[in-house]
Amino acid sequence: MKKTFLLFLIVLTGISSCKKYGYVRLKYPTAPYVFLPDNIKTIAVVNRSAKIKEDQASIIESIASGEIAGSDKKASSECLRGVHDRMIGSRIVNIIVPANVKLYGTGNRDIPEMLDWKTVKRICDSTKADALLVLESFDSNSDLLAGTVNTQINAILNGSPPPPPLQQIRMNVTSMWRLYDPASQKIIDQHQATDHIVFNAGSAPIPVPPPEALPNTAYNAGQNYIERFLPGYYFVKRDMYKRGKGGDKQEFLRAFRKSEVANWEEAAQVWEPLTKSRNRTNAGRACLNMAVANEVLGNPEQALKWAQKSYEDYGIKLARDYQNQLKERIRLEY
Repeated sequence: MKKTFLLFLIVLTGISSCKKYGYVRLKYPTAPYVFLPDNIKTIAVVNRSAKIKEDQASIIESIASGEIAGSDKKASSECLRGVHDRMIGSRIVNIIVPANVKLYGTGNRDIPEMLDWKTVKRICDSTKADALLVLESFDSNSDLLAGTVNTQINAILNGSPPPPPLQQIRMNVTSMWRLYDPASQKIIDQHQATDHIVFNAGSAPIPVPPPEALPNTAYNAGQNYIERFLPGYYFVKRDMYKRGKGGDKQEFLRAFRKSEVANWEEAAQVWEPLTKSRNRTNAGRACLNMAVANEVLGNPEQALKWAQKSYEDYGIKLARDYQNQLKERIRLEY
């Protein structure tokens, strides 16, 4: 099962109550909601949310809910673009959006039947993809707009002065996705969600969503969906040594000052020669600091090697638990 995560670090350094220690805080990954099978390297993303022809009933419905007729059809493509853009540069999977594949569904938030596996395989083969992600349904509305219209009309009918217009509108997008795996003929993921963004409505008597409201919300919905395959994060604290002993003391302090201003490359250049110090305690501490620097720089496997050396060769106790934490990180990420 593929467990490669995107790595994002937010680093803060500080001084602990014990003068010989410093620390760094960084983001630690948590497992994504959905793991991809190992065989899936490329996913084709296809839009199936539109009807073949727009019927009169759907046009009336779109007007009643504050939509522009046909706008969902255009905006749904922004969902796909959101998925694609979120995964640019990802080590998890490559996303392609084939321009010559057209599928049709319900044209609203009603969920269509699954695609047959012959169709799935044909699309995957033609796009050289390992799996097929389908936007099965897409629907939008601006619920505050509908409420504002009703309030304004009721006030006029009752002879009352209309209330001041609302200054904000919430655009809502409901999207439903299926991820098909043709190799196993299984649905890897099926998910429906409603996303919204609040926009300023301006000073019009009856506020209307700005032109960017629907496409921006649809784009955000696509990005939110693909987050199901990405890790979450929480902050962890990594202790390291601020000071060494004897003649190495000033070099430890110099390297730590570099880490305080996030100059981790140069800090590591100072610590690395200290890993060969004649003073075994200093050498072990420098190995531990090299482990921290490598994790901060996005090299957890190299960090593990330094942490193991720190504990196994020099008996630095901080490195014992740290190497286990690094093993878990590597297990999650790879």
